[in-house]
This record gives sequence, structure tokens and C-alpha cells, in this order.
Amino acid sequence: MLKDLTARSQCKPLFVSDELPHYGTVLGELFHKLVPPVPTGKPGRPRNPERVIDADLDYATVHKTRQGAQVIKVECKVIHGSEQQVLSRLEKSPSQTINTAYIERSNLDWRLWDAHLSRKAPTVARSMRWLKAKFAICVACYNLIRPHETLSRGKDRIFRPKTPAMAASVVDHLWTFSELLAYPALCQ
Repeated sequence: MLKDLTARSQCKPLFVSDELPHYGTVLGELFHKLVPPVPTGKPGRPRNPERVIDADLDYATVHKTRQGAQVIKVECKVIHGSEQQVLSRLEKSPSQTINTAYIERSNLDWRLWDAHLSRKAPTVARSMRWLKAKFAICVACYNLIRPHETLSRGKDRIFRPKTPAMAASVVDHLWTFSELLAYPALCQ
């Protein structure tokens, strides 16, 4: 899914996560170049190529210090890219700080919409193919069918239903489930 996202965008997005090390590992695997070693001229097996992370990868983490159930301190750290580069990208985004609010909100929605993604649930996804297909429908509903409160209220505070796809000028109206399921690209 991450590979698919980056293949569709003109530039790499700013990645922000908690400190789970797997995120950094996956980003390093997706965004790197293999640099061949300089030949030493000595006999034997040559060294493996060195993996160098792309210079235009921007990745930051958020560390929350908790006391009981309360967050008492939030620390942000730039892992890949420069702090200046990350801050300049944040200026162009709706959020002006490094945080995980958007991804956490998306994770909550996905868990609510699909029992296989919820935590500690007695459901089992028996096929990755079907799980991916179901998740694609959830993402399409989120972007094409479900109006978002923050996008739908203008300066006059009047509610005019708007989806993320409408805000990005990809579509010009709210889709129905019939339109979504009848769309030719989904049937392939």
C-alpha cells in the first residue's frame, strides 16, 4: 500500500509515526539506492552493495511520555531528512506541527469499519486478497462517499457536504455506493 501511494504521488510525502522501529525499517527498504562497493582488488567475494536512504525522504517520529493514562510530554525527532526541510513541508500542510493525529484518526476509522483490523477481536482474515479488497472499498468510501466535517464547513459555518476527493478536485459530487461499485477500475 505504501509503495502504491508513493508511486502515484509526484514527491515523497512527509512520514510521521510513533517510535515503533518497524516503520523506519519499511521506509528504509522502500526508499533507498544500492551503492556498489569500490573494488579492493583483493581475491575473494566482493562486499555487498551499501543501502543508502534517499536524500528526499522526510520521516519524523513522535515520542509521548505518559504518567498513568495522561500524556505529560511530547517530543518530536526527525529521523530522515533535515529539520528545516520537514518544517518547510509542514508550513504547506493543515497541521503546523509534527504529530500523528491524522494517521491515528485514519486507523480508528479503519478499525471501526473492518472487524479484521480491530484490536483483540475474535475475527480472522482468512485471505489477504479479500482483506485488501475490503480495505480498498473502505478507503474509497472514506475518500469518495463520506463527507468530512472539516472539509464541509466553510467560513460561514454552513454545512456543504464535501469529501476528500472533492476537495482535491478528483470528483465533482458525492458518490453513491452504486457508483463506487459500478466504477470500471474496481472490476478489474
